[in-house]
Amino acid sequence: MKKVALAFDLGGTELRAALIDDEGSLLTFSSLSTDAAGGPAAVIRQIEQLAETVLAETPGLSPIGIGIGAPGPLDPDAGVVIAAPTLVGWHEVPLADILHGHFRLPVRLENDANAAALGEWRYGAGRGAESMVFVTVSTGIGGGVIADGRILHGRRGLAAEIGHMTITSEGERCFCGVVGCFEAVASGTALGRRATAGTRPSDGSLMRALAADADVTGRHVVEAARTGDADALALLATEARWLGIGFTNLLHLYSPDMLVMGGGISHGFDLLHDQMAATIRERAMPAYRNVPIVAAQLGRHAGLIGAASLIFGGYGKTAPGPISPKGTSNADRAIPDGKKEASNG
Repeated sequence: MKKVALAFDLGGTELRAALIDDEGSLLTFSSLSTDAAGGPAAVIRQIEQLAETVLAETPGLSPIGIGIGAPGPLDPDAGVVIAAPTLVGWHEVPLADILHGHFRLPVRLENDANAAALGEWRYGAGRGAESMVFVTVSTGIGGGVIADGRILHGRRGLAAEIGHMTITSEGERCFCGVVGCFEAVASGTALGRRATAGTRPSDGSLMRALAADADVTGRHVVEAARTGDADALALLATEARWLGIGFTNLLHLYSPDMLVMGGGISHGFDLLHDQMAATIRERAMPAYRNVPIVAAQLGRHAGLIGAASLIFGGYGKTAPGPISPKGTSNADRAIPDGKKEASNG
């Protein structure tokens, strides 16, 4: 009988759920806007609601476990969300225990970027690699590292905060408070900020026109570059150089078989690749220059598929029975004793 897992991708903006089989295929999918300001109890009620929706579409399939990707920092071994910056009141929340208490299934919690890395490694661009670095370039920069056939966690699961490598002493201050983070100069947000600063509303530029005279985003830059727009192409050349510098550091640190790039800016991968590769050739030691840099294959579902793979990878025990979408909600157990005030933000 086909093995299936229930997977969740918990983001500060969107909560997504899917039933996924052991070949990495989505069988059902549903999503809703995350009640990020409502605290842990509100979001956990949403998780239970989405589970009910997804499972109702496949009444003949019973998941053997639950995998969930969530914003870090978190402790995957303990199943605890330590301090999610995009979710109000999420401080030391024992999410895996709470969901296990409700669903009576093994639950595996993983950093959302690590979950996406696992998805690409097991079912996407990284299949067959023994070691791989996955980098997602979007609003911020995150990623995960597969080292010698397993995800690299480090102390409390905090390893490989790729976006917060310091790669320059100049530029905008990162949201973490530091100047020079990889994320602060090479994320989609940084690209859009440079494009916005270099244009003006109604100035006749294609990027501003695509943005309807609002702030330009990284996606607008990529879209304009595809038409041959010179300003957009110049911005992408700068973006590719910053990415190449960061990728060089990652190659030196982890020596992977390949580096996989995902996230929103990866839609412009073909436009970025040559300059990224040239920067790596310029800056990397010779032994690292032939590591392939490839585009991710799973798109926005990488995190969900990777979360499901936590169950198929042999973590936990086979579930004693199917999830019941009914029963008493465990949402109010989300906040540890003595931390109720934190949920109010």
